[in-house]
Amino acid sequence: MWSTTSRPVFRRFVGAVAAGVALASTSGCTVPVDAVAGISVTADGRLLGVMMVCGHQIDGATLHVDSDDVNKTVTVGSWTSDRPLTAGLTTWTLDSPSAGWTAHRPLTPLTAKTAYDLYGWTKDNSWSSSSVSFTLTDRDQLTPGKVRYDAVSDNGDESAVTVPITEFKARACQNT
Repeated sequence: MWSTTSRPVFRRFVGAVAAGVALASTSGCTVPVDAVAGISVTADGRLLGVMMVCGHQIDGATLHVDSDDVNKTVTVGSWTSDRPLTAGLTTWTLDSPSAGWTAHRPLTPLTAKTAYDLYGWTKDNSWSSSSVSFTLTDRDQLTPGKVRYDAVSDNGDESAVTVPITEFKARACQNT
């Protein structure tokens, strides 16, 4: 039985399929970032989550550490807001339930020499926040009214900075 498809057409078809598969396998599937996570402390030293939503929404936040398996993280706290967080600044205590927040995984005790990451998310994975990395030493250097977050410079470099909350509110969304 003879094929009615010419070899050049068949080759182009196979080439197009191969290119499509290659493109799909190399393109990263990431959740768009439209918020910035930070940490602060209360006057009595309790750890605060800080979230600056830039335009869409965030439904909750998770605090995690990397595990020995490079493809896994270990959750040490997870919270959902009673209402989606929309554009603006929100803070909540991480060690006990705050009004308007539900702890799905209450904060486990934090340990020295461990790097923690806090980030925000949506239930449908439509939006996320940048994360903030910190250790207990970083937390201990915070004072009320100051926020630690990972800022992104105009050239794309990321670095941890600690700024007054008013500056965080004014600048956090500039490079999201």
